[in-house]
Amino acid sequence: MKFIKNIAGHVYFFLGMLLFVISMLIVVIPIWISSLLKEPLRSKLLHKVFRLWMGVFMPMVGCPVRRKGKENFKAGKNYVVVINHNSLVDIPVSSPWIPGPNKTLAKVEMAKIPIFGLIYKAGSVLVDRSSESSRRESFTRMQEMLDRGLHLCLYPEGTRNKTKEPLQRFYDGAFITAIRAQKPIIPGLIFNTGTILPHNKKLWARPKTIHFHFLPAIETKGLTLHDLGALKQKVFNLMTDYYAANKAQLS
Repeated sequence: MKFIKNIAGHVYFFLGMLLFVISMLIVVIPIWISSLLKEPLRSKLLHKVFRLWMGVFMPMVGCPVRRKGKENFKAGKNYVVVINHNSLVDIPVSSPWIPGPNKTLAKVEMAKIPIFGLIYKAGSVLVDRSSESSRRESFTRMQEMLDRGLHLCLYPEGTRNKTKEPLQRFYDGAFITAIRAQKPIIPGLIFNTGTILPHNKKLWARPKTIHFHFLPAIETKGLTLHDLGALKQKVFNLMTDYYAANKAQLS
């Protein structure tokens, strides 16, 4: 039985990748056209394309996305959305299902991949983590995106969580950005992506419903960088407690 399950997981992975590539080749033209526009129009059109693409692709591969807490996004406001990170599947789930156009912070290396890199670059603020000047520039670019009324989609853990803990420790960047911009933070929790594409299995995946929950906004108005540690810990505790309390029933 285990052998059959293992083979089925490999077959599912390759079929899923084939469907992803085919669908990517279909949407690359409208994404390329959208990328030629100025912000925020670029991100508004890109969000519609990404949402349509993933809205078809994810159910097609047996991984529909169920959202909860959309009402926490208030009309006319934009947010720094901080999300847990368990799998590469988080990337095509997070940005399209955030209610409204957004930018994410992404590694510059991924933008070098043919075709996919164009799509990846279009929806991202790119950063070379080995370069101090690039990291400084990324803060400036994120501030510009917030000033233009876009949401930011950030992963404060930095890398995929390969531990048995609900979340890894948070880095400061997302919270520095929110404080400097005086923008509220919305915590987002994604469930089951680590089960769909586990980090400890190669070229293996399985279908499963994904749940994406948004928690109430946390205001940063009046906060300074002296409040950074307390703010980061508050968000970490809220997200950890929520994930631990809901993981079993949503699995």
